Amino acid sequence: MEKANGCISRPSRKRKLPQEGNDVLNFTLDELSDDLLERVLSWLPTSTFFRLKSVCKRWKSVAASESFKLACSRIPSREPWFFMVDPNLNQSVVFDSAERSWKKLSHPPLLSQNCNCNSIPVAAAGGLVCFRNMSGDYFVCNPVTGSCRELPPVNPDSHDRSLHAIAMNAYCNYHGSYKLFLVLGDLPKLSYKVYNSSADSWEEEIMLRRKTDDCTGFEFDSNDDDDAVYFLSKAGNVVATNMQRSPSKQFSSVITHKDGEEIVYFLSSSGTVVACNLTQKHFSEYPRLLPLFLEYSIDVVECKGEMLVVMLSEFFESASIRVWRFDEKTKTWIQIAGMPPSMSHEFYGKKVDINCLGAGNQIFICLSSAELCSYVRCDIVTNEWVEVPKCCLNGEAMEFMSAFSFEPRIEASV
Repeated sequence: MEKANGCISRPSRKRKLPQEGNDVLNFTLDELSDDLLERVLSWLPTSTFFRLKSVCKRWKSVAASESFKLACSRIPSREPWFFMVDPNLNQSVVFDSAERSWKKLSHPPLLSQNCNCNSIPVAAAGGLVCFRNMSGDYFVCNPVTGSCRELPPVNPDSHDRSLHAIAMNAYCNYHGSYKLFLVLGDLPKLSYKVYNSSADSWEEEIMLRRKTDDCTGFEFDSNDDDDAVYFLSKAGNVVATNMQRSPSKQFSSVITHKDGEEIVYFLSSSGTVVACNLTQKHFSEYPRLLPLFLEYSIDVVECKGEMLVVMLSEFFESASIRVWRFDEKTKTWIQIAGMPPSMSHEFYGKKVDINCLGAGNQIFICLSSAELCSYVRCDIVTNEWVEVPKCCLNGEAMEFMSAFSFEPRIEASV
């Protein structure tokens, strides 16, 4: 050991490269301070976090520290994982979009209890997924860490009215700041309730008025018979078809931020898109994409802060899957992507139901019917459609009805 300026210095591990005059130095991660080591490790893919504790004692200590979680929270974004929903609802399987592989996670013990064993995922945001049990109670879970908590009960009066949509928004993963939105009532009388995690309580219910200067130029007609149509409603009601929608998607909705306004989009019982502006406290209804007499399956997704519609339709003895965006200027739907006919034709006549979700420029689509089960990813920028390989557990291919997208973050607090 040598003394320098009164301080004991460690033996130098620095080695010069063979080239004469080259001052580039080599060092190991062991030489980094704890703060720098945490910053470096925070950039690793989330899937590697499960292995940190087995590397060495120091890394095990880092993985368990709060400062490491804080460092992870400063990573701008992570490639999404898709939380898959199977008919049994008793296991947690995800598709890692970064590694393009399937993973099985530990199912939260709280959701395995008898009274909660049939809980279904209904919304996701940030690194969290929200579940709802048969009694109408809500649970928020971090699928990566397995942490889970039950939210305070909703006002009993809310259970007596139709529940159209459940949406979730995360504002800060590290501090556990998120909101859960419920859209209730019967068109045209809608209202919404909000759970605020910061206050750990449900806020007062707020009524929504129908927007008089509807940007779509269409008014809601309360005399329409929403049950006399040829399609599958989001509530899971089979109308003139044999399709079965996943129960976890019956309250499916998306939330966007536009010009500082929070807007929740969902499908009405007649298959039209309803937009609820929670900031301005009004709602409007978009025009229908296809005539009532055409059978189709439809879902709404959010990509890059914008609401899109994915639709499977059948005509001219073939099936077609297309992605649509609503043009506010022309008040019309514009197609922005379409599955190649060679891929979509196999779905013709099979009464396929689609359940979709968006993540960045990607749309993940679950296609299911009595005859088939398939998963497809679509890039709406390049219009590239890729079938996702089957998930096999214990030598058997699993079938999933739907999925929810979330960012895998170990720091996400419930």
